[in-house]
Amino acid sequence: MRWLLAVLCLSVVPLSQAAFTQTIVPKGSEQKFVGGKVVDTQNIADRTIDKVLVLKSAHQLQLISRGEALKTYRISLGKAPNGPKLQEGDQRTPEGFYWLDWRKTSDAYNLSMHISYPNISDAARARREGVKPGSMIMIHGTPINDDYPEWYFHTLDWTNGCIAMRNSDIREVWDLVKDGTMIEIRP
Repeated sequence: MRWLLAVLCLSVVPLSQAAFTQTIVPKGSEQKFVGGKVVDTQNIADRTIDKVLVLKSAHQLQLISRGEALKTYRISLGKAPNGPKLQEGDQRTPEGFYWLDWRKTSDAYNLSMHISYPNISDAARARREGVKPGSMIMIHGTPINDDYPEWYFHTLDWTNGCIAMRNSDIREVWDLVKDGTMIEIRP
């Protein structure tokens, strides 16, 4: 019976940390208690997002304004999340500095924002090693599929190297982040 309790506890722990979105109160704004909820007086949409920071080991994407993290989202990565992307097909998410250079709607993944991978050093390394670096790395939503609901994907590293978010989260990032914004992807 104890083993059953242990299995139950171990299966709940990853889920308890998996579905979070955290809003950080910007400096200079106040919090007010309105209708049983704490509400910020300054809207995040009023701030310019000048950088997107991805922390692969924490499975987090942060929206940064003037060096301050305003909002943090839970993300999914490539199926082999440890280490930088080395070549096409390795199932890894790249690491380094890139730009969010264009966006599109996607039938398969809702909304998607393109990351300018490979950068110069990624391309040079791949050329030295005689491999293709890969391409089409995106921040995107989750498949809309009756067989596999959105929550199924949210706790897994399931992409081919992209960064995936819940569809409600990618819609928010889509609205807040402009094309040409820097993205830093850290281990």
